[in-house]
Amino acid sequence: MSMTLEQAKAKLEQYGQQHVLKYYEELSETGKRALLDQIDATDMSILDACLHKEELAQKGEITPLAAMQIPEIEANRESFTKTGLEAIRAGRVGAVLLAGGMGTRLGSDDPKGMYNVGITRELYIFECLINNLMDVVKQADAWIHLFVMTSDKNHDATVAFLKEKNYFGYREEYVHFFEQEMAAATDYNGKIYLEEKGKLSTSPNGNGGWFVSLKRCGLLNFVHEAGIEWLNVFAVDNVLQRIADPCFIGATIRKNCVVGSKVVRKSAPDEKVGVMCLEDGKPSIVEYYELTEEMANAKDENGDYAYYFGVILNYLFKVAELERMMENKLQLHIVEKKIPYLNENGELVKPEQPNGYKFENLVLDMIHEMDSCLPFEVVREKEFAPIKNATGVDSVESARELLKKNGVEL
Repeated sequence: MSMTLEQAKAKLEQYGQQHVLKYYEELSETGKRALLDQIDATDMSILDACLHKEELAQKGEITPLAAMQIPEIEANRESFTKTGLEAIRAGRVGAVLLAGGMGTRLGSDDPKGMYNVGITRELYIFECLINNLMDVVKQADAWIHLFVMTSDKNHDATVAFLKEKNYFGYREEYVHFFEQEMAAATDYNGKIYLEEKGKLSTSPNGNGGWFVSLKRCGLLNFVHEAGIEWLNVFAVDNVLQRIADPCFIGATIRKNCVVGSKVVRKSAPDEKVGVMCLEDGKPSIVEYYELTEEMANAKDENGDYAYYFGVILNYLFKVAELERMMENKLQLHIVEKKIPYLNENGELVKPEQPNGYKFENLVLDMIHEMDSCLPFEVVREKEFAPIKNATGVDSVESARELLKKNGVEL
């Protein structure tokens, strides 16, 4: 049932957001319907969090969490891989691609996954990732369900592109799309901005919002029906990553952990990556800007840096634990941003300075809800080629060099 104007007014009154209906009467019938639907879909219970945001940012006691390092992985590679392949063949593993972003920083107006990293031929980011997943499909001789999370900005373009490219050889019935939920953006007093007369200002709900978005789109029922027990979540921008890696899956299962996290040795103690750790005795991630000098230089019993394994946004989650986690509200992150908005006269203003808040959930908070996590070391040059910028560090250029090193023809 669609929300009525009366119901919308009641909801807005409850959260002190009645101003968003200011231009309602000026809208077309379609515009009115779209605005009511958006009001219906927006979680407004989070908005007053910005009034006590200092409390949200407090961290517990951080201690090291030892990673499973390459020598141990190599010594057990055969048995870990066997366990992982058994899980894949039994249909117990699915993959979730977080692909809501745009290629703006790469100078493109398309979804990031549509960016062509090829030089003498076309080779798209999506294609690199699907090729990597296909390696496992061939190794296991079994298809793996791939869930692709898009955003309202890039959903149609992503679906059309992958369909047109015939999913780069992946079987269509194993590809499922869902849209990331949006969270409202507010001024400093928690009042929602309008970006158009009939549209609330919103932004994606953070990389930790994927599971709630998957569930809201009805795909969790499918996960249950298909018997999927593990979901490997990964980001669109790392073209070298191994997806549904049988050795990683097997190690996580064999170590009785409910989440696994691929990690790489930092290139330098001050590299800007989050690091696996324990927070108040539970797995967590400490961001690079939260590491004190003392922590950055702390050593473990082998003389290695204790906080030396950076996360690469490639995680394996146990579905049952994700569902248990959903029963609690995930910690909210409130980020100051520049948010375009309609001023008093209904004119669009694009601010030069931050003027409000966006609300996000992060994967690190999902991990912190879990009781056990296996940080699993991978070789940086073989599995970590992030594309964040057009040139320089973590760029299209650096990723191309690494792809070539790994024998990928560009």
